[in-house]
Amino acid sequence: MIEAKNVSLQYADGTLALHSISLSVKAGELVYITGPSGSGKTSFLKLIMVMEFPTSGSLKILGQTYARGQTGRIRQLRRSLGPVFQDFKLVKGRSALENIMLGMRFLGLSYSEIKKKSQEALARVGLEHKANTPVENMSWGENQRISIARAIARKPAIILADEPTGNLDKENAIKILDLLSSCKDSNTAVIITTHATHLIPQNQSRIIRLNSGVMEEA
Repeated sequence: MIEAKNVSLQYADGTLALHSISLSVKAGELVYITGPSGSGKTSFLKLIMVMEFPTSGSLKILGQTYARGQTGRIRQLRRSLGPVFQDFKLVKGRSALENIMLGMRFLGLSYSEIKKKSQEALARVGLEHKANTPVENMSWGENQRISIARAIARKPAIILADEPTGNLDKENAIKILDLLSSCKDSNTAVIITTHATHLIPQNQSRIIRLNSGVMEEA
C-alpha cells in the first residue's frame, strides 16, 4: 500500500520536516505514528495525501509514484484515501448526513448509493439518530465521529487520521481509537498520528516514532 525508501521532505523555508524515512505499510495494518509536536507526523500524512512531494527518496502509494502537475492522477488516488482531519473540515449549515454525502460526490455513484453508504457509515459510528442535525449543533466528539464516518463511507484503501484524540478526555479518546482500529480489514490500512502514546493498545498495532523528522523505531 505504502512504500517509502529514504524519503526526505524539506519545505521552501528550509525546514527539514522528514529525513530519510523508510517504511512499508501493507493492507490490513494498523499503524500509529507518534512523536512530539513538530516531529514530522502531519508532514508524513501530507506526503501520502500528495499534498506535498518528497524532496528526495522514493514514495509509492498504492503501487504508484506521483509528481507535481499530475492533477488527474492525484485526484484519482485521493478517491482511495479516507482522511480524518484535525479540524474536521465539516460544512456548517449542513446536517451530519449531508456532510458525509458531500465527501462522496466525486466517486461516480448514484444519489441513492451515496445516501445509503452515508447512512451506513453514520450507523457504524453510532450517530444514525443525528442524521438530520446540523453539525454546528453537535458536540466536538460527535463532529469527530462524523469526520470518521465520512472517511469510512468511501470504503477507502487507506484511512489517515491526524491527531484524532487531541481535544477528547481519556474515555472518549479510547473510544475513537477503538473505532478507527475497527476500520482496518484485509483491504484497508489505518494510519493514525498521535502524541498520546499511553492510549495506544500495545498488543494489536504497529508503532512508529518520529523525532525531529527522523524515524527512531518501527
